[in-house]
Amino acid sequence: MSSSARKAASDRTATDRDEMPPAPAALPSPVTDSHCHLDIARGPYHLPDPKRALADAAAVNVTRVVQIGTDLPGSAWAIEAAETFDEIVAGIALHPNEAPRLAAEGELDDALAEIDRMAASSDRVRAIGETGLDHFRTGQEGRAAQEYSFRAHLEMARKHAKALVIHDRDAHADVLRILDDSSLPEVVVFHCYSGDAGMARYCADRGWFLSFAGTVTFRNAEGLRAALAATPVDNVLVETDAPFLTPHPHRGKTNASYLIPLTVRMMAEVLDREVERVCEALQRNTFRAFGSW
Repeated sequence: MSSSARKAASDRTATDRDEMPPAPAALPSPVTDSHCHLDIARGPYHLPDPKRALADAAAVNVTRVVQIGTDLPGSAWAIEAAETFDEIVAGIALHPNEAPRLAAEGELDDALAEIDRMAASSDRVRAIGETGLDHFRTGQEGRAAQEYSFRAHLEMARKHAKALVIHDRDAHADVLRILDDSSLPEVVVFHCYSGDAGMARYCADRGWFLSFAGTVTFRNAEGLRAALAATPVDNVLVETDAPFLTPHPHRGKTNASYLIPLTVRMMAEVLDREVERVCEALQRNTFRAFGSW
């Protein structure tokens, strides 16, 4: 946990802390933040150190975190955090937008081999991801490298019996194409689900999990709420993607696991279920996806 970029996450000033949104009311039953980046401090985003972040989350009944790595240093950080804190398990991968850069530098295969090695290094690694495709940030020239990396991660998840955590941005058709022509691991999770209701039904029919982030609370997210409403509760997870995607009414501020109750309460409203029943379903689903810890 020593890189300067990540050290900034634990070197926040009192003023920085004052800028964090206030804590919402605690949930009636424990839930897990199924996708978080405790190590990222980028631009205006500054997160508390992991110990503080976990304590703040636990105070509102968010009792566990899946820490996601997006490059080799971040994946190593995720494993170390998971081995340090009982509340954390790790997901490791090369983010889709890393793949074209690494391919251009002739380093993609070596980096993929290192992720494969890490996957077998600790039972605290529960997921391979986030991996997938991103057609928003990467143009046509980088998409072959993204697909190559995605397929390599998919095979790692299958080989090591880990959950496959998918990043899908503006690439729904190609992501589904690759999943449909591949031998899949038992567990597939769409991180920060962004498809429509028809795609949600398609994924749920295949037993895949759809993880909803703070975006489902946004005022302009009627289509995303329709997708949630179309998803069986047994296929739903919740996440922050912190420090990004802060739920309403704090959109634009720093996100953290302790803000998940805002998303869960919106999900309960959309699903027309009691908040406690939704919490219980989310926690069952988390353990089905990532195992218990």
